[in-house]
Amino acid sequence: MGERALVTGGGGQLASEFEARLAGAAAVAAPSRAKLDVTDDDAVARIFAELRPTVVFNCAAFHNVDVCEREEDRAFAVNARAVKRLAQRCAEHGARLVHMSTNYVFDGTASEPYVEDALPSPRNVYGMSKLAGEHAVLAYAPGGLVVRTAGLYGLHGSVSKGGNFVTRMIARAREQGSLRVVADQRLSPTFTADLAAAMVEAVERGTSGVLHLTSAGSCSWHEFTEAIVELAGVDVPVEATATARGAGEIDRPLNGVLASPAAERLGLTPLRHWREALSDYMERAGLRAAVAPAVGGDGVG
Repeated sequence: MGERALVTGGGGQLASEFEARLAGAAAVAAPSRAKLDVTDDDAVARIFAELRPTVVFNCAAFHNVDVCEREEDRAFAVNARAVKRLAQRCAEHGARLVHMSTNYVFDGTASEPYVEDALPSPRNVYGMSKLAGEHAVLAYAPGGLVVRTAGLYGLHGSVSKGGNFVTRMIARAREQGSLRVVADQRLSPTFTADLAAAMVEAVERGTSGVLHLTSAGSCSWHEFTEAIVELAGVDVPVEATATARGAGEIDRPLNGVLASPAAERLGLTPLRHWREALSDYMERAGLRAAVAPAVGGDGVG
């Protein structure tokens, strides 16, 4: 890329992929939260002055959906106000801002996958704060790029969630001997290595605005879990359950599937089918059984 890249949220799933992918092609700084709290204006100012980044990948986020609901101020401080300040710094320094967002900006009631220009309608604090962050990027950062994605898992796990969904399901299957997973929430789970590659391509093409980037195909959390335990060689029953939302509980989108017509119009390389990506991830992470079935994607959800 020939860039000076700042990657916030260093050590996280996606930030680690960017750091590895950009090494050699760009001067990369990917400080951890302990070294760069994006809500600390002075710290952000210092790193811009020191690094003089030409591109900023904002992977810092407060994304524990349940905790966001209880800690609204912190959610908006990280996911919205800090993004606005980053956008302003990027404008001042002539840097491009690439910001991660989520399918949770939609309410999940549509019958079809959500396209980039579909009207957002978040139903929880996490989604609301992330949507506010999107607006901040588009309002304050010239040429800013917002990338919505879903169901991330990667080789570096997620510290705030105790690993990623794949590793958590394998651990629970072995500990409990059975699993119960919702079958009425659909999405396109996405391998961070594939996402990072697609985002770097988008940046190299000078893309701005809003993009949806997820693995191809779609599935329910139940179908995703069945594929995980099958590849891991863990023979346990996976019971399909329905989403039951009681009083005061978080409203999660049932349809979290994103369509990518903008990426298609730009001619960006499509991401692999989620089954193919999952198999590759589990092989690379040492999670696949010695003899595991092939689960190559057929291009449909």
